[in-house]
Amino acid sequence: MTNNKDLSKILFLDIETVSGKATFDDLNDTFKELWKLKSRSVLKKYDEEVTEEEAREAYLDRAGIFAEFGKIICISVGVTYDTKEGERHVRLKSFASDDEAALIKAFFELVSSRFNNPNRHFFCGHNIKEFDMPYICRRAIINHIPLPPTLNLSGKKPWETAHLLDTMEMWKFGDRKNYTSLKLLAAALGFPSPKDDIDGSEVGRVYWEENDLPRIARYCEKDVLATVQLYLRYHLMPILADNQVAFV
Repeated sequence: MTNNKDLSKILFLDIETVSGKATFDDLNDTFKELWKLKSRSVLKKYDEEVTEEEAREAYLDRAGIFAEFGKIICISVGVTYDTKEGERHVRLKSFASDDEAALIKAFFELVSSRFNNPNRHFFCGHNIKEFDMPYICRRAIINHIPLPPTLNLSGKKPWETAHLLDTMEMWKFGDRKNYTSLKLLAAALGFPSPKDDIDGSEVGRVYWEENDLPRIARYCEKDVLATVQLYLRYHLMPILADNQVAFV
């Protein structure tokens, strides 16, 4: 791939989400019934009733991936820059909080101040078009938070969302069938895997049972770093060494 974009104009990002409540039993009656309906598709039991126990188990495992039933607990971002010596570095930070509205507002402040022009600024993530951006926008609306112009994506044509750079889509090369994980691409392309602590299936447990947001934020930042490395590999540029990475 060729690359004619100024990397300093790209905001690399990843989000971590969990179920909106700790357990299915914490939901009110309306949301319990709505989740039981949703569980039919989650469990692929389209023509069958879902039992309370099945809904309870599915909620723990899957509710966090649906914006209507989940919430964002962390948005991690990365920005690259070149030193005076011409060496590329990346700075990583997280917006992590139990207060979802507060972290979304803080993220939007960054977007509005530094990444506010879709003709000059870009957002890059792995599966960002199908997951991260729609989830952020939906949760913003649920929290009554106005969207920055660069993220007001509803109803936009494909050429109007060219500022969203999806590293998973880049790998497809026209293939529309399969999801390829960041971990697999890290192994295939020869850069360190981000999955050296927890994985996505454990985020809910670490959040609800251990209340360890810093651990989740560091995990999320490592995913952002892996996305930066993946983008560099796609464009045949050197990946970053440990001393070129700053966690702030």
